[in-house]
Order: sequence, then structure tokens, then C-alpha cells
Amino acid sequence: MKLNPFVTSSRRKNRKRHFNAPSHIRRKIMSSPLSKELRQKYNVRSMPIRKDDEVQVVRGHYKGQQIGKVVQVYRKKYVIYIERVQREKANGTTVHVGIHPSKVVITRLKLDKDRKKIRTARRSWSARLNLALMEGEGQIQGGDHREDAGVNMNFCYQ
Repeated sequence: MKLNPFVTSSRRKNRKRHFNAPSHIRRKIMSSPLSKELRQKYNVRSMPIRKDDEVQVVRGHYKGQQIGKVVQVYRKKYVIYIERVQREKANGTTVHVGIHPSKVVITRLKLDKDRKKIRTARRSWSARLNLALMEGEGQIQGGDHREDAGVNMNFCYQ
């Protein structure tokens, strides 16, 4: 049941917003889950994909192939192109196959200045949350808990 009057549950309106989304919103939509090792290391489940990340395809026709680098992020089509995921056209040329970012797992991040900031900010928030949970045995003192503070955990770091 929807509680917020400003959020629509209409399929038509949601599809319209998805396909007419601006580039900065598409970046957020085009997020990929992190591998188990990266998830443990950074305490983050998923991140927006970018060029030069190393990924592994886990769903679809090309799943299970070796790890490849992201060659291009095509926001307009909601696909990414990966180094080793190619097919041969009828005239003999090879082209990259577009894959949706939700069907891959990031195995190595390309860390630039902004991504390092995101990583430390998220890690520090979750580290504080875990520490508070352990100290209070489930009861967080000082109103720092998600529901108590009214903090939305799905906010976007940019």
C-alpha cells in the first residue's frame, strides 16, 4: 500500500519517467551490484557503473564468461558494452553486445577522486550504524537510527 501521495504506482507513469529520465537520473538507475569481496570491503551493495570498471556477466546468454572491462556506458539505451562480449555481424565485422547493468557484477572498481569520497562516506555511515547497533543491542541511542532520525537510506551520493 502506498502511503506517500506524491508517489505514483501507475505502470504507465513509471514507464514514462523511466524512459524519459535525464542523464543524471539514468546514471543512478544504471547501478550494478558489487561482488561479495567488494561488498565486504566497502559495506556497499551496489554502485552506478562507469567506464573501466571490471565486471562479470551473471545473467543471460553471455553469462559465465571471463571478467571484462566496461568499454562504454550508453545511458540513452540503458546498456553497457564489455570488452570481451562481442558477436559477429553478417558482413564479418565484430560488434559489442549491449548488456543491462543489473545483469553484471562489478569485480573491480575504477576509483577516482569522487568515487573514493562516496566509498568513505558510505563506509563511515554504515560503520557508525553497526557500532551503534552493537553497543545498544538493537536500540540506538541519540536518535541515530534510520526510522528514528527519518533518514532515507536510498539517497544518492553525487
